[in-house]
Amino acid sequence: MNIDLQELQQLAAVQPRLDLYGGIHKALRAFMADTLLALGRVDVEDAPALAAATRQVVDLMDLCVSHLRHENEFLHTAIEARAPGASSAIAHDHGDHERHTAQLRAAALALREASDALRPALCQALYRELAVFVADNLRHMHVEETAHNAVLWARYTDAELAQIHDALLATIPPAEMAVVARWMLPYLNPAERLGMLREAGSKMPQPAFHAMLEGVRPHLATKDWAQLARGLGLPPVPGLAGV
Repeated sequence: MNIDLQELQQLAAVQPRLDLYGGIHKALRAFMADTLLALGRVDVEDAPALAAATRQVVDLMDLCVSHLRHENEFLHTAIEARAPGASSAIAHDHGDHERHTAQLRAAALALREASDALRPALCQALYRELAVFVADNLRHMHVEETAHNAVLWARYTDAELAQIHDALLATIPPAEMAVVARWMLPYLNPAERLGMLREAGSKMPQPAFHAMLEGVRPHLATKDWAQLARGLGLPPVPGLAGV
């Protein structure tokens, strides 16, 4: 792929639009990459390590299914309301991905319960199939971030997109939100992380907000935590986010 520097300069001069895909897709990319690496290096003779790796595969599949359903209900509905047919190709992908997640989830559970003799082969097969799933999702997310965003930005104001985003967030249970925060916030850039947490802090009950911060802090480098704490007006000392 050729990168057109002049086009990039033109895009940089445009006021950024609200991106409903950007944050969650960073979370999914991080979760997928970490899970693939964890499965690839796991010692199948170490039962606790294998249990942790297969649990991570299952957790990833559960989040992917939930994410697909959120997109179908909120983003595809918004796209189809003002650009009928524009989400059809990706909707087909979603059906394939949901079937693939079910297969990978079942394979992870089977690996956990397999005999010692079968574990190496089953683990290798799951690793390879997960790699295909990750590759397909990376391509899929690129289409959403480019083609789907173009449709949304041409037909909705940022205020309208924010309403869609808030309605989607309101349907996510706390346990799922904790998983999303764990994989999203450490992998945003500092400006994105601060902006997202400032918004969350203005909307969430303070105990829940500080619990989110404490859940994410161990996954941030010391420098990143200190920078975030300063931006939020919190003590940068670990463990004092709730003070």
